[in-house]
Amino acid sequence: MKIFLLILGVVFLANASEALSPQFSFNYDGKPFVAKPASASQKLDKNRTQRTLTYSDTKTSLVVRCVAIEYSDFPTIEWTVYFKNTGTADTPIISDVLPLDMRLEGKDFVLHHHKGTSVAPDDFAPIDTPLKPGDSLRFAPPGGRPLGLVFPYFNIELDGGGVIAVVGWPGQWMAEFKRDEKGLTVHAGQELTHFRLHPGEEVRTPLIVLQTWKGDRVHSQNVWRRWMIAHNLPRPGGKLPAPGMPAVSGNHYPGLLCNQADEILFIDGYTKEGIKLDYWWMDAGWYPNKGDWTSTGTWEVDTTRFPGGLRAVTDYARSKGIKSIVWFEPERVTPGSWLYETHPEWLLGKEGQKLLNLGNPEARKWVTDHTDKLMTEQGIDAYRQDYNIDPLGYWRANDSDDRQGITEIKYVTGYLAFWDELRRRRPNMLIDSCASGGHRNDLETMRRSVPLLRSDYIFDPVGEQGHTYGLASWLPYYGTGFINFDTYIFHSTMCPNTTLGCDVRRTDIDWPLLRKLIAQWRQVADYYYGDYYPLTPYSLASDKWIAWQFDRPDLGEGMVQAFRRPESPYESSRLKLVGLDKNARYKLTDLDSGETSEFTGKELMDGYLVTLENRPSSALIAYKRIK
Repeated sequence: MKIFLLILGVVFLANASEALSPQFSFNYDGKPFVAKPASASQKLDKNRTQRTLTYSDTKTSLVVRCVAIEYSDFPTIEWTVYFKNTGTADTPIISDVLPLDMRLEGKDFVLHHHKGTSVAPDDFAPIDTPLKPGDSLRFAPPGGRPLGLVFPYFNIELDGGGVIAVVGWPGQWMAEFKRDEKGLTVHAGQELTHFRLHPGEEVRTPLIVLQTWKGDRVHSQNVWRRWMIAHNLPRPGGKLPAPGMPAVSGNHYPGLLCNQADEILFIDGYTKEGIKLDYWWMDAGWYPNKGDWTSTGTWEVDTTRFPGGLRAVTDYARSKGIKSIVWFEPERVTPGSWLYETHPEWLLGKEGQKLLNLGNPEARKWVTDHTDKLMTEQGIDAYRQDYNIDPLGYWRANDSDDRQGITEIKYVTGYLAFWDELRRRRPNMLIDSCASGGHRNDLETMRRSVPLLRSDYIFDPVGEQGHTYGLASWLPYYGTGFINFDTYIFHSTMCPNTTLGCDVRRTDIDWPLLRKLIAQWRQVADYYYGDYYPLTPYSLASDKWIAWQFDRPDLGEGMVQAFRRPESPYESSRLKLVGLDKNARYKLTDLDSGETSEFTGKELMDGYLVTLENRPSSALIAYKRIK
């Protein structure tokens, strides 16, 4: 690993294929901090080496550690910077902390980025922005949830290659891209940092990840996906999370007033029709509430509606071979709740709705112990955490002028510690990150959880198609669901995790069709762990086609999904498949009609004609290398 004196200034890279090292900067007492580091290394496993650079200021006893991990199996490096006051007095002001302060030299730059979530059909839409000299772009979420409107994953293309740059921070991050005549400056980190450290106090920066590439940009995204699967996806029980098909009844009650009898009725509705469920999902409303979203902070089962507790439901599901997942929202605390009335010292905010301060050690210990206890008592297998509150105003209102950013840092650190302790106690547990559907899917969160509801914009097939198209470039595991379905809607909502939300009390559900579609999903679900290739341009227009491919090169198998939108005048689209062996033969199966055909890899990559006579309609085609 090349060691740069990062705090002396930005680093110039000759080209994007050059190996990268940590590049960060900050001001100390109003001036750029300058010091020589001590270095140490440790082999973590066969593919990871940890390098630690330690900088010390002897006058004020500030110690700065940059802890980096190099990956030998991927062109990837990551790092986090830590600041610690080892003295007996407060430090001078630490400010303008940039855990990524990078300079790229080149002639032609394009920034490939995505929209975050605003609960809209264009959530996660891909955007390609050429950067000309004088151009400047800045990104930051509006309220402290990291995927609100913006997306903390970037791919910088330049001169035949590029650099993927990712900010892992479940808080208020920012990223700036400034172009001049000779190159591009990239700054990223926590948006506001201006603080002293008290004696013995230690804080951290956002996680930064860089991954270099040359050649094809779509291939670079698949290298990223492979790295995510190999080194980031959580592994409950030591295994990758399997493709999942839960079911939920929460959309069919008046308000949130679910009850024990109906939960069991819904479980029976699926099982008697031969629908194999992986999880029974109990969403919001099992605790004391008024039938709306204004009651959180009393985390006990409402025994009026659940006389046997949630255990009566989870045990019943387990008797049918179904695990359970239950919704929690510990951070948002509403007036009149147990937390609001009993522990105001744990809460951020002066009046009205408040925020449980996960940076408070006592509050974090309580929420960890109480959540763990509830899960044990109620027989809950998987933990779902929602987050329907923008925390930024609460964080910043709690900081003095010389401690700006501290509440946020401690909150984020506490949130991650909360989940890490839950996972330590319950190593087989899957965590679902919800956050109003996709608002907290930063890399630090994705290392501990999966998003079973990627966006709260749901049930619109065109929007669902667009969400898969954009998000699959970065996250290999995500989910969504439906209430009503036909073949087009089901195919549009197919994900690594696809949730059934049908009202089983209805008499018009086409159960044979649903069983057929679920069988299709189970046949292809493992392909989501492969490479992802968009086969058409991104569009939400109703007169377009959209299509993509998931390929498992290790199996010689994959699938193509294609959609003809309601107003498309074209009955056919010729799709050029990617990543195949041009000399091999492949058997293709249309999973709707059952028809099969054979082509060479070259023929498929030159263009495979998909014909859909009806509008709207979809094609789901599986392929397998046969020789």
